[in-house]
Amino acid sequence: MRTSFAFIALIGLLGACTSVGPTRIFQSTSPHDKYARSLKDAKLEQTALGRDWVAAGERALTDSITINAPYRESGYFASNRPFAIGYRLRGQRGDKYIIRFDVQGQEPVQVFIDVYELDDQPGKANPDRLISAKADTNLLELEVRSNQMHLIRLQPELLRSGRYTISVTREPVLSFPVKGRDSRAISSYFGVARDGGRRRHEGVDIFAPRGTPAVASTDGVVSGVGTTNLGGNVVWLSDSKRNQRLYYAHLDSQAVQDGQTVSVGDTLGYVGNTGNARTTSPHLHFGIYQFGGGAVDPLPYVRLSTGPARQVLVGAERLGDSLRVSVARAVVRQAPNGDSPIVRELPRSTLLTLMGGTAAWLRVALPDGKMGYVANSVTEAASRSLRRISLTAGTGLLEAALPTAAAIKTVPAGTAEVLGVYNAYQLIRHPSGSVGWVLNP
Repeated sequence: MRTSFAFIALIGLLGACTSVGPTRIFQSTSPHDKYARSLKDAKLEQTALGRDWVAAGERALTDSITINAPYRESGYFASNRPFAIGYRLRGQRGDKYIIRFDVQGQEPVQVFIDVYELDDQPGKANPDRLISAKADTNLLELEVRSNQMHLIRLQPELLRSGRYTISVTREPVLSFPVKGRDSRAISSYFGVARDGGRRRHEGVDIFAPRGTPAVASTDGVVSGVGTTNLGGNVVWLSDSKRNQRLYYAHLDSQAVQDGQTVSVGDTLGYVGNTGNARTTSPHLHFGIYQFGGGAVDPLPYVRLSTGPARQVLVGAERLGDSLRVSVARAVVRQAPNGDSPIVRELPRSTLLTLMGGTAAWLRVALPDGKMGYVANSVTEAASRSLRRISLTAGTGLLEAALPTAAAIKTVPAGTAEVLGVYNAYQLIRHPSGSVGWVLNP
């Protein structure tokens, strides 16, 4: 009991921290790190609950699920069990991910949101943290700078319970460079062969009527206005925030001067077909060149956003409920789709705890603590009795389906209802109302 009071007192001592930017040099301490340090300073990491919290955070960095944006799911975390979860998604340079984590509980709860970049090199122990949400916000925006797997870790503070919804959506980093158009107007893409294969297309072509304004995709400074044989009338726009330059070519005419400061949406010139585009319809050639790195594919920077996530959420009233397998055999998958790896096969009547997910794919915890996703269609509520068994006098109800589990109560002889099974154990409900595990007779 003393430990619990100490944890509760500690919660009020944790301060806010500014978010960490994408550069990893001289990285500041994240709110998650500050909280963990507070546990250590108070020697609370030496308690079972403190150790479990640290272990849960570390486990989420490796035992994570893969999703595709847009995605959302709901979930539940209990105050008596430290919780953390990791979501992996493949980032593409030019994407911007919007991560939102909404929590409902009886008491305010702080949730730590950290995003990591996972190194493709095998054997690397610790991922690089890119950015962390501020301590007082549930929203995080991430501009992807490399085509690598990214991991979002969510972990609430100790001794708090709540129901939550996480949503991840994708937007382009830049505004579209042709007024009144979007990425559906692109008909020639990056990397396509040009001049019989002697060079490649280092941009995208956006077709629009002659004279349509070509506009600034970001705030910046015009770093070049001129005419070339290939590009015709061109404009270069420096995007110092991202260490790159934007290239506008084949313009009918330019509307800015070298050195001019512009804002998103300002007109830089007008769509045409000058340069080597004289035999084609008017269009804007739009390119992006990294400082010191050459051309990159502009499409992710300007393509249409994914829009809001549309997964139907599992009912909030069901979160934390006990379920069981309703078919002969069911599979637990690593991620919420039918193509993800199978992590466990379960026989009929296996007991599960509903921890979150969507209406189609439920995230469940097995009695041994292993988590994964099962199709909603292969489960049923574990409230109805499967069968009845007779108990001898002095039967001890176990707190878990494990050989090391402690007995939580001794019940008198009688007939009990079986609610579910796991390996050699049965979950029973005694006529007195007590629920616990017993070994199969």
